[in-house]
Amino acid sequence: MTDLIASVTKLWQRIPKAVLFGAAILIQCALLVLMVADRMQILRDGREVTLQTQPVDPRDLLRGDYVVLRYDISQLPSGALTGKPSGTRNPVVFVKLAPNANGLYEAVSVHAEPVPVTAPEILIRGRVLYSCGSTSPIFCDKLTIKYGLESYFVPEGEGRTLEQARNQQKLRVVAAVLPSGRAAIKRLLLDGKPVYEEPWY
Repeated sequence: MTDLIASVTKLWQRIPKAVLFGAAILIQCALLVLMVADRMQILRDGREVTLQTQPVDPRDLLRGDYVVLRYDISQLPSGALTGKPSGTRNPVVFVKLAPNANGLYEAVSVHAEPVPVTAPEILIRGRVLYSCGSTSPIFCDKLTIKYGLESYFVPEGEGRTLEQARNQQKLRVVAAVLPSGRAAIKRLLLDGKPVYEEPWY
């Protein structure tokens, strides 16, 4: 075993540093392409759901030119999960959504695993920010959940206008959601009209 490690080490030392540097760049480029392709798949194939935003206070001045978003579905009662083991401090959960009379998707229930849904219901995947209990985490009675939809980049100088609209609850988000529950922001609606559309790439 020692001989094998020694031979691998010698082989590694013989590889020119330029080759290693080039390989590192190629790996980073490949990862970037995979991330873009993954986002394209969500935006292309995901079902559209419209979510109501909620005020965020105070405004985070360090965020730059993007809008910080929170939703009606960001804080939910844990329901049947209350007091059950969460496994980790930040467990993944699946929230069942269904449209209300206004076409806005609202939370129906929260689950630790994917559950069957029937159209127009949909499951969205999120991560709980923290769980109760220090030694063996359990689900709190109320959950704060992030879905990866909590920020949106906008042209320079336009973030404040959208944040004001968000705080007046005039801003809505159309998200694309895959059957796996993964989601991405597809467009922003201001007073029901599209103001920003996310490109596929």
